[in-house]
Amino acid sequence: MKNIKIFIELTRLNKPIGFMLLFWPCAWGLSLGYYYGAETSLYFKYLILFFLGSILMRSAGCIFNDIVDKDLDKKVKRTKRRPIASKKISVEKAFLYVVILCLIALSILLQFNYLTILLGMGSMVLAFAYPFMKRITYWPQLFLGLTFNWGVIMGWSSLENNISITPIILYIAAIFWTLGYDTIYGLQDIRDDEIIGVKSTSIKFKKNVKIFVGTCYSLCTFFILIMFFMTEINRYFILLMTPFIATLIYQVKISNISNSLFCLNAFKNNNLTGFLIFLFILSFNIL
Repeated sequence: MKNIKIFIELTRLNKPIGFMLLFWPCAWGLSLGYYYGAETSLYFKYLILFFLGSILMRSAGCIFNDIVDKDLDKKVKRTKRRPIASKKISVEKAFLYVVILCLIALSILLQFNYLTILLGMGSMVLAFAYPFMKRITYWPQLFLGLTFNWGVIMGWSSLENNISITPIILYIAAIFWTLGYDTIYGLQDIRDDEIIGVKSTSIKFKKNVKIFVGTCYSLCTFFILIMFFMTEINRYFILLMTPFIATLIYQVKISNISNSLFCLNAFKNNNLTGFLIFLFILSFNIL
């Protein structure tokens, strides 16, 4: 039981917001590809595969991140009790978990076409480079956006077996979404991060964080709007964007650099945002 508990802490399986934020862009890309004529049975099969893959890759990413950040985590109040930082598990054993999870994820990736397999393999470079970004740039959140939303392209390519401008526009929207919500997330550790020298957009824009996050979310909405018009859906369906836009406005409103609980709640609200954007794109196939 102790090993299971440590494994759950390592992979954050007790905090599903992480793998859901990885899954929603996959679901968006899949649903967009589905609109252009994919089979329903294949769509739902791939939806399940991407969900499982998101859990596995998010879990592997968390462990690798903790291995890289073990010395930094010891100095941050929120992370100092993580298994590797607190020496509940050795780095060697933790890395073995990473390898096993990646191999299982690979077995899922091999169920797709060759283009999607290549895209998935390429995303590994982004995923394992991300933990080092906070040491060299104030824009690690941008790099996370590039990494975490790669599923938009993969979801599309798994059904369409190509890459086109429409999913790329949606991918750009998703990058700005992540840039916004991860800046909010970073506000929780801003004081510790400044002391230990870690960089982030949370620190860079701390004096105008609401303006920065609001700008990111506005650009996210703008690119989703472009994607919407490119699909040539009935223009009245634009009203279906209202629910997810409302969640983004809510997040900006409650985010507070001096209240970490509000920031955490705003960050978690993005699970609802991702779901609502998923429903919005899926509605193209229903309405």
